[in-house]
Amino acid sequence: MIRALAVFTASRTGDDPALAAAAYAVGRGLAERHIDLVYGGGGSGLMGAVSQGAIDHGGRVTGVIPRFMAAREWARTTDKRVVILHVDTMHERKALMAERADAFLALPGGLGTLEEIFEVWTWRTLGLHRKPLGFYDVGGFWAPLLEMLDRIAGAGLMERRTVDELVVAGDLDKALAELDRRR
Repeated sequence: MIRALAVFTASRTGDDPALAAAAYAVGRGLAERHIDLVYGGGGSGLMGAVSQGAIDHGGRVTGVIPRFMAAREWARTTDKRVVILHVDTMHERKALMAERADAFLALPGGLGTLEEIFEVWTWRTLGLHRKPLGFYDVGGFWAPLLEMLDRIAGAGLMERRTVDELVVAGDLDKALAELDRRR
């Protein structure tokens, strides 16, 4: 069973209020299931929403943030119920998140979210870990990316099984069940 889930998501809220509501609901859902949240340590945007959802419902939250980002006041600092771990680099951040998590889930996000999920996915394809990963597809947010990944596999530039191993779900119960099944 998944004990800790690394969530990658945006440090911005975006234009669609449904994204922040979904991020908060993921945090709440993890807390209700006694699954620890491991995330990027930010206090704003969708990162802030997912962590607040977990905090508000008694969840255990660990944020991992590089010192240079914390110095810019991007870290969640107002809640003593969150363990914030400081690292020196973005690479160390991802490595520590990967070490602490049993699985990975990308919520809607931007360039950083893509970079984070793609790096742990690459590590998986290289055999550096066997932890499952996926995309939380709120309102079809990830559909264009998933279509592009299918195209890449269809062109023979990536193995089909690499795409097929992804969990894609717009429902937290389904996402967690499938991530757990693939552990």
